[in-house]
Amino acid sequence: MTSRADIAAAAERIDAHVRHTPVLRVDDVALKLEFLQHTGSFKPRGAFNRLLSGPVPAGGVIAASGGNHGAAVAYAAHALGHVAEIFVPARTPATKVNRIKGYGARVHLVGEAYADSLAASRLRQAETGAMEIHAYDHADVLAGQGTVGREFEADAPDLTHVLVATGGGGLIGGVAAWYGGSAQVISVEPESCPTLHAALQAGQPVPVSVSGLASDSLGARQVGTLMFAVARDHVAQAVLVTDADIAAAQAWLWDRCRVVTEPGGATALAALLSGRFTAPKGAHVGVVVCGANTDPASLSQASPPQ
Repeated sequence: MTSRADIAAAAERIDAHVRHTPVLRVDDVALKLEFLQHTGSFKPRGAFNRLLSGPVPAGGVIAASGGNHGAAVAYAAHALGHVAEIFVPARTPATKVNRIKGYGARVHLVGEAYADSLAASRLRQAETGAMEIHAYDHADVLAGQGTVGREFEADAPDLTHVLVATGGGGLIGGVAAWYGGSAQVISVEPESCPTLHAALQAGQPVPVSVSGLASDSLGARQVGTLMFAVARDHVAQAVLVTDADIAAAQAWLWDRCRVVTEPGGATALAALLSGRFTAPKGAHVGVVVCGANTDPASLSQASPPQ
């Protein structure tokens, strides 16, 4: 299981390559502005840690992604001088595809969902011998994402509850591994992508159908086995929100903070604003705002919660 020592080692390893993102306090809530990370999401942390943890073959690196992980792998590979191939679903927003291409990677649009792209990437990896950088189910990736939690605790040591959006589970797995129960880590997912919620109910990772507003970033069909071992012990609650809740959280972030986020980036906050998560009296709540790779023109016109 990923440990605090693994995460601390990852933080030292990737320090020269990632940003220490700031914390903004709004209405007694601490927002970890991780969308200010390179490439617009938390993903470079795991990508750099994987790349820097061992030798990279001549075939370079390969990854499947809903978009954000692909951009992070492309960025990290370019920074370290490696070639990269990225497989994404055909429905991936052009904003994310163009960002991946902008970092010099070769992009393949395959299938309708992340699982389809993952299968295609593994066939290609068998041909090229490239290093696979899994989006969430690898120890180095999990430890890299855990550095978000390490920074959050350092900058906001008073937190009792930390809300994190969940897709495949790399981010929340890493964050929960860092806190280890010292703060309650709350998973937040769209009702149409209930991957961890279903796994916790079943007692093991299980496949689910995915769709909806945030499915391009939170649309893994099944959580990773590595993160599930962490979640079982250290995720206190799994909350589900609607697409309308997510759109309202996007609108709130724009209205109150002049921040444009993608739906997945606003999902954790949606649980708090909608009341689907209610903090107990005296709690100090933190929220990871994890991604902003969207076209600003697409920002929902939903009214922010009052």
